Amino acid sequence: MTKISLFDTHCHVNFPHYTDDRDAMFDRMVEAGVERCVVVAVELEQVAELRALSEARDNVWFSSGVHPNHEVENEPTLDDILNLADHPRCVAIGESGMDFFRDSVNADIQESRFRTHLQAARACNKPIIVHNRNADEATIRILKDEGVETCGGIMHCFSSDWATAKQAIDLGMSISFSGNVTFKNNPALREVATQVPDDLLLVETDAPYLTPVPYRGKRNEPAYVRHIAECIAEVRGVSLETLAAQTTANALKRFKI
Repeated sequence: MTKISLFDTHCHVNFPHYTDDRDAMFDRMVEAGVERCVVVAVELEQVAELRALSEARDNVWFSSGVHPNHEVENEPTLDDILNLADHPRCVAIGESGMDFFRDSVNADIQESRFRTHLQAARACNKPIIVHNRNADEATIRILKDEGVETCGGIMHCFSSDWATAKQAIDLGMSISFSGNVTFKNNPALREVATQVPDDLLLVETDAPYLTPVPYRGKRNEPAYVRHIAECIAEVRGVSLETLAAQTTANALKRFKI
């Protein structure tokens, strides 16, 4: 196996999907050339366990935030998010954003929550990890309103069209691709992946979800980001080594590591 250095910029390996083999999963990650990862929060209550994971391993970092469709008794305040982000291994705010595919949290609450996260990202000068599903117009509008250029961010698990990607890129956002870019029925997304500027391209697994080909249908894990990188390298006409070096450098810069 060719020696490379990849960075999985978005995973959820604190989830119970990994209870039985988490240490082995981290070993497989490194063996596959995936030397670093960010474990992303979907609720504030889990940030403590993300922090513990990052403190136990020098190649793991974490974020502070609440997923747009996570139901809570009390909405997270600016101070709630910032207090949990005040740690040297917290490198981002989120994930937060807009999701019109599911309706467990109504759109007005999602928008208010997203704006609070963006304000937190600006306040602590950490990038925001943006979840956008079937909500392109709303997501871009709010990013513009809240001045995302000040803190920067990542369009996580990008699945929209080039017009949306271009608007995010014009705001200085990184575009991160997950396993769905490898799916046979997704040529349009692979075409978008050919157009993202070199310095704004990232890769991720979103593990345990969106497992790439050839493991589609099984549990995802950070080691599999290699297959996503291989797919994108092929469509961009570059070597895996070049793609890995570029996306890792981009991640280190974006997360200020």
